[in-house]
Order: sequence, then structure tokens, then C-alpha cells
Amino acid sequence: MVEETLISLSAVVVLGITAQWLGWRMRVPSILLLLIFGILAGPVLGWIKPDEMMGPLLYPVVSLAVAVILFEGGLTLSLKEFRAIGAIVLRLVTVGMLAGWLIISLAAHWVLGLSWQLATLLGAVLVVTGPTVIAPMLRHVRPTGQSGAILKWEGIVIDPIGAMLAVLVFQAIVLFETEAEPVAAVAFSLLKTIAVGAGTGLAGALGMVLLLRREWIPDFLQNPVALMFVVAVFTGANLLQTEAGLLAVTIMGFAMANQRKVSIQHIAEFKENLGVMLIAFIFILLAAHLKPSDLDHVGFSSFLFLAILILVARPASVFLSTIGTRLGRKDKMFLSWMAPRGIVAAAVASIFALRLDEVGLPGSDVLVSVTFFVIIGTVTVYGLTSGIVAKRLGLAQANPEGVIFLGARFWGRRIAKSLQSEGFPVMLVDNDLHNVLAARMEGLPVFYASIFAENVLEQVEIGGIGKLLALTSNDDANSLAAMHFARIFERSQVFQLASEVGNLPAGTSPHLRGRTVFEEGITHAELTQRFLSNWVIKKTRLSKDFDFESLKTHYHGNVLPLFLISESGRLRVFAADAKLSPQPGDALLSLVLPKAEALPASETA
Repeated sequence: MVEETLISLSAVVVLGITAQWLGWRMRVPSILLLLIFGILAGPVLGWIKPDEMMGPLLYPVVSLAVAVILFEGGLTLSLKEFRAIGAIVLRLVTVGMLAGWLIISLAAHWVLGLSWQLATLLGAVLVVTGPTVIAPMLRHVRPTGQSGAILKWEGIVIDPIGAMLAVLVFQAIVLFETEAEPVAAVAFSLLKTIAVGAGTGLAGALGMVLLLRREWIPDFLQNPVALMFVVAVFTGANLLQTEAGLLAVTIMGFAMANQRKVSIQHIAEFKENLGVMLIAFIFILLAAHLKPSDLDHVGFSSFLFLAILILVARPASVFLSTIGTRLGRKDKMFLSWMAPRGIVAAAVASIFALRLDEVGLPGSDVLVSVTFFVIIGTVTVYGLTSGIVAKRLGLAQANPEGVIFLGARFWGRRIAKSLQSEGFPVMLVDNDLHNVLAARMEGLPVFYASIFAENVLEQVEIGGIGKLLALTSNDDANSLAAMHFARIFERSQVFQLASEVGNLPAGTSPHLRGRTVFEEGITHAELTQRFLSNWVIKKTRLSKDFDFESLKTHYHGNVLPLFLISESGRLRVFAADAKLSPQPGDALLSLVLPKAEALPASETA
């Protein structure tokens, strides 16, 4: 028994991380692979049996994991960002949620044939989207405009609100069976949930900030103590009022993210990494928890129900919520095509299925099977098509090839201009006003700020941008920028100049720096000297007759390759740790010294 449990736990971890890695490699939403792996390992092959492995701990563990994920989501919510999109978000989580609830409930009754009680409960369960599915898709699509921020806010805020709605509907169903006048009891329960959730969440944030500000927690314990606070706040709120915990941890994260007393960046990074592990863990477990008999309920009516959710309920919710707003048509259309259901829907449906059995209401097995079918269906449809839709609407690129430059000196502007002329998006960031004004005069998009300024990324438009080139004379600033952007663009896509001091001290971790751009020895001073010595940027289309070696021979070796543009339009940066192999048909952007400036010795004699 112990060995079987160990094997099952190991399988959950291995399958969860493998699914996330394959999702990254295949450029498909990892949530889809997690669900597929979980179903294969659970009801299909029987490798993982969550009930036998965890017993009564399954749903408490899932609930705590969801709490941590929502807290991490709350840490990403900016009050400044909310001021720009807050009205739309509030409409989506109120008017939009109620419209979606009504349409889904009607479809559940008329299409699936559920009783009005069960249909209403299913509608409440399926109004939530959630950061567990929205965030990975937004990282994959990276849309421009307001739609990305709106979806992020909606996914995080609607989870606790949707969970509260589902709980209230369930309580109303039970009260209708036992009491004559349940309306007052349900209304009181709603007010109590809001009060308890807000109060405990704010109290938790205040206590954590107070401890950090007074330096009562050593650095190595700050992340564990933060996790302890999240668990305590979630559990305490739920003990005071059923299902108030999700609201409490979301408010706690939001309050901590928007206070200005202490820095919480290290806590946010820890929770983000922990969130990835928890998503893998709970999606595999809940998918494996399905029974083979649950799959029997899937039929034509299920597909019709899914189509109504995607083609009717979501667009109606979005367009009703955005009437009279200044949101553009393209943003509305993209919002209408992005509503995947996630872990909260799965967890709430699974928990209510148990409670329905306890109160004697039939249909609990249908509730779980339909919910998981909708999760799989929406993740599949939106995950495989959202990038295409965003690209067709002009809101995103399938593979962002643009470059953000840290530093806007004269030669940095020339490099950026060469990429811009090839159709690649560029953005320069500099805190030197002279450089910023010069870039604007040259028609380059530039942002006047320090790259480390608070919330600078919320103000800089990085749609279509997927690479960083840190080109300042300050090696420490370049390294810090590379570390920061590695979380956004992937570490393989952040580059910085070689250090001016030569070789770095032995043992310097590569995770503390970006990849050395161009070649070793190409420092800020070296590039400045070359541009002052009449080196120029030249584009060369390679062929079988004129390859890279021919180019170097033509300029007598005075060639520094900068970028490679493939025939398909992909942009690759030359770096010291990976030598690219240009092929016929590729184009090279190189820094060269014209022949008139560098004649060989035989020609100058």
C-alpha cells in the first residue's frame, strides 16, 4: 500500500511537470495536457487513484492549493491598472456574470435535461474562469491593448465571486427543501461572506506588512511566513463563514500588492513558482479523480451545451457588460473568445457533488462530468484558437519577435532602427532625457523612465515584443534588467552586453545575468568605439554563392553579426553562448567596417 501511494504521488509530480514542459515546447496550453494526462492516468489506465491515495485529505488539499493560487493572482492586481479598466471589470463580474449564469442555467435545463435546481447550480459553477487557465493562455498569446489586463482581472476577481454565488445557490436549494422563507437567510449569508472575507483578508495583509516593516521576520523565513498567513487567513475565513476564504486570500494579495510600506517582490516570485507546481498537482489529481462512469454522460447534448457556452453565453456577457464603454470592437471580440473554465469550477463541482448526495438530491454525477467536459472543451477550444484569433484581430503575434532595448544611446538607436525597418516591433527605455528626445526625433517608440521604476511594465506597451537587449554602460543595471525580464520573456530571450571588467569572478551564476549578446568582448565601450570609427549596420541576404564566410571575406573579417532573420521571418539574436549557422535564404544584420575604411595590407602598400 505504501509503495502504491508513493508511485501514485510520484506519477502526479512527473506527469504534472512533464505536461507543463510539453506545453511550453509544443506551444499549446499546458492545462489541456494536464487534463489529458490526468484522465489517462486516472479513469482510463487506473495508475492514479486520488481517493485511495489521499482519502478525506483530497478536497482540503485542493482548497488550500486554490487559495495559494488566488493569493498569487491577487499579488498581480495593480490599483493603477484598475483605474483604467475597473469599470469594465466590475461590469463583467456583475452584469456579465449574471447574464452568463442565466443563459447557462437555461441551456442546462433545456439541452441537458437537468432539473431547475441542478441547472441553476451548474450555471453558478460554470460562470468562473480563473487565473489557473487565463494566465498561461495570456502568457502564450500576450495580447496588446486593454483586453489582456481585463481578462487577468476578471479571471482573478470572478473566482471568489463565482464561488460565493455557487455556495449561495446551493444554500438556497437546501433551504427551499427545509425552510419556507429562505430569501432572508441567503441575503444575510451573502453579506456575512463579503464582510468576513474582506475583514480577514485586510487583517492578514496588515499583519504581514507590519511584520515585514519592523523586520521581525528574517529573510529566509519571509516566504514561508507569507504562505502561513495565506493558509491561516483562508482557513479562518472559512471557519467564520462558508466559502469566504477565497475572497479573503484574493483581497489579502491585492492589499499587499498595492501598499507602499515594504517590498514584496520576492514573495510574489516565490508564490508564482509555487503556483506552477500547485496547478500541475491539482489538475492531475482532479482529472484522475473522475470515474469511468462519469464519461458515460458525455454525448451530443454535451457538445451542444458547450457550443452555447462558447458562442452565446460568453459573447452576450461581454457585449452586455461593455455597452456604453470606450472599449474597442477588436478588444470586445477577443474578450468574447476567451472564457476557459479552470480549477475553481472543478473543485466547487466536485465538492458540491458530495454535498448533493448528503442532502439527497439526485444528479451529482452529472454535475461533475459536465463540469469537467466543459473545462476540457473550453481549454481546448480557447487554448488552440486564442492565439490565432488575437493575431487575426491584430492584437497579438503568434511568436513575438520584437525587442525592448534598455538604453537609447546613438548606436543603440541605430540598432533599433535597423530592426524597425525590417518590420520588427521595438521599444526603447531610458532615463536620460537627451537620449529619449533623440529617439523620438528619429521616429522610434521610447519610454522615459528607469526600467526598474515601479509598475513601468504596466505603462510600457510590450505587445509583439519577446526579447530584451540590455545595452547600458552599467553592467549591474543590465544584469538586474535581465533577471527581471527573464520571468516575462524566458531566460533564453534576454541578452546583455559583456562586462567591461572582462571575465566575471569564478562561480558567478548564469541565472544572475542575461546571455552575453553578440560576442564576448563586445562591451559598451567597444561598440561605442566601433560606431565612432565609421562601422555601419548592413543587411545581407545570403545565398549558396555568397554565404557567411564570403561576407566575412568581403569585409576582410571586419564583421560583427547582430541578428539573423530566417526566411520565415523569425528573428534570432547572435549570442556568445550559441553560435548560429546562417543558411542560404537567411538575412543577416551585421555591424561592418566598409572596405574603404579597412583595406588589406597588400592594397595599402
